[in-house]
Amino acid sequence: MASLRKEIRVAGPAGAVWDAVRDVGALHERLVPGFVVDTRLEEGSRLVTFAGGLVVRELIVDLDEAARRLVWAAVGGRLSHHNASLQVFEVGPGESRLVWVADFLPDGLAGTVDGLMEQAAAAMRRAFGAPPG
Repeated sequence: MASLRKEIRVAGPAGAVWDAVRDVGALHERLVPGFVVDTRLEEGSRLVTFAGGLVVRELIVDLDEAARRLVWAAVGGRLSHHNASLQVFEVGPGESRLVWVADFLPDGLAGTVDGLMEQAAAAMRRAFGAPPG
């Protein structure tokens, strides 16, 4: 099983960043605008449309307010297994660190998934701004 981990620093207070992450139906508006172009909520899941036209159903596994952690699993498509989490940590006043972990099969798609995660990370930095330094 492939596992990828990204740390993304943004210029936003942890509370505001978490508010955007936990708003699972507004990815396209608040967290990764431009990378995701539409999000529709369905019972227990969201249907995510990416800028390239790919549509993925993501089951919402857990939304942990205390830990500021969202867990989801993509179903269908080219991946036979996908589970991911995104957690928000406060770095300092007006700066946050997001830790994104994705575990998936087949391993051979690691390059593709890594590229998509990098594009999403760039969209997050655009949405909140890059931290100073």
